Formats: sequence, structure tokens, C-alpha cells
Amino acid sequence: MQIYLPIAEMSVSVLLILGMGMAVGFVSGLFGIGGGFLMTPLLIFLGIPPAVAVATQSAQIVASSTTSALAAWRRRALDVKLAGVLLIGGLMGTALGVWFFAAARRAGQLELVIVISYVTLFSVIGGLMLKESIKEFWSTRKGAVRPPRRGGQHPAYMRLPLRVRFYRSKIYVSALPVLGLSLSIGFAGAVLGIGGGFILVPALLYLFRVPTAVVVGTSQFQILWTTLAALVLHAVANQAVDAVLALLLIIGGVFGAQFGARAGRNLRADLFRLLLALLILAVGVRFAVELVVRPTEPFSLVVSEMRE
Repeated sequence: MQIYLPIAEMSVSVLLILGMGMAVGFVSGLFGIGGGFLMTPLLIFLGIPPAVAVATQSAQIVASSTTSALAAWRRRALDVKLAGVLLIGGLMGTALGVWFFAAARRAGQLELVIVISYVTLFSVIGGLMLKESIKEFWSTRKGAVRPPRRGGQHPAYMRLPLRVRFYRSKIYVSALPVLGLSLSIGFAGAVLGIGGGFILVPALLYLFRVPTAVVVGTSQFQILWTTLAALVLHAVANQAVDAVLALLLIIGGVFGAQFGARAGRNLRADLFRLLLALLILAVGVRFAVELVVRPTEPFSLVVSEMRE
């Protein structure tokens, strides 16, 4: 069964899109992160224009983040003050990202920017995560135990000016690096169509020592509003959101996430991190292949508007 996507200007199989949504939703529920980093490449590989894939995927991230943020709010597993600081930087980064997205699209370099960004970001993050996973795996097998951190030891970036006390997270850090982190993730999310949870959660855990009990809910709250802003800006400024495609992705993703969440309860922590690292690294490698493999159609014709 084929359905026409009005913004993407192409026909796709309904069952294929629903299946992709369910598969990515399963992975999202399994690992507890947004699936934008996986769905956007899959849509591009399917032939969806990169601009439409990036913008439309934001709708699925908004839907999944809404349910996660509401659940965290009910469990009181959300630091509203920290989420507010993250949101300020995230919205600034999102606005810059949408502006950069539109500029690259007008220059005809958007696809190249997306491919290079995915290769760089995912290869580096996936490689580092894989290295840490292997190191932890061997340490566990040898019976080694990590020495506990001493109280009062804080990195230099946490002692910068504008220090704020976040009571629910039990941390006292400078707001500047928090704003810088959220600005970078908001920018990347708007350009690449990713929620950024796979970056924000480890950063809050390891760089700012936010307790695990509140880090996921706080991250999802920030991702919800920054991605919603990106979705609206992409729809208004770039006219790149395909509502038909977004609806199919949301339906498939909701069902897949339920099964993934159940499967994730029985997944060992070390295996969890190893599989996630391999998944992220695989996406980066797949995009790297696109840069070196000769395309089947090396030349293409496009119609451009003549300006007087």
C-alpha cells in the first residue's frame, strides 16, 4: 500500500514507514533515548529529502518526549530549575540551528553538511562509548573496582562564575557550562533532526554529576521544548515538515517503544552500553560510506528560480 507524501513529493509504502517507526521506537524504549539519531538516517537512506527527514522527525521526538517528561513529573524525577537553565540554552541553540539549516539549504549544501556532521559526531561519540564499554567490561572480569570520588573535588568548568545551586539534583555548579552544553545540543538537534538525549544524559551524569534518578526526566523535559520549537520553526521558516509522514512515524514509534521498554528491563547494564555504542558507531560508519562510494547517478538536474 503506497501513500503520497506531499512535502517530500514522493510515494512510500505505509507498511514500511510503520515498520521503521516501530523498529526505531523499540530501540528508543530499549535504551531509554530518543530515536531521532537513528530514524533520520533511515529516512534519508529511503530517499526522503534530507531537509524533510530532519524536520519531520522532530514530530516523533516531541511525541515520545512528552510521555517521558509527564511520567518523570508524576514521579518527581525532574529538576525544574536545572531544566529551565538547559531550556534557555537549548532554545538559543535551536534558533541558531534552524537559521543555519535554512542558509545551508539555500546554498545547496545541506545534504553535505548533514552527512559530514553525522560522520563526525556519531563516529567520535560511538568510538568513545565503545572504548569505555570495553574498558569497563574487562575491569569487571578482572574484579577491579573504581575508586570512589572524593567530596569537594570539582572540575574547573564547574567553578566558573554564575554558580547556581540546584537543590533537587544536589549540585552547585556554574550555569555557563550548562548553557553551553544545552546550546550545542539544541543546535545539533535542529540541524540533524536528533533529540540529543544520547549526548545530554551522559554529559549530565559524568560532567555535572547529576543523580541518575532525575537526569532522564530533566533531559526529556529540555528535549521536548527545544524539539517542539525546532518543529514549529522548520514548519514556518522552511516548510519542510510532512504531516503525513510524521503521523505514520508517531503511530509506529508509540507501539514499538512499549515493547522496547519491556525488553530493556532484562538487559544487563554492561551489555546495554556496549550495544548502544555499537549502534551509534554503525550509523556514523554508514554515513562515512556515503562519502566514499560513487553514487549511481553522479549528475542530477534541478530547476532553480531566476531572480531579476
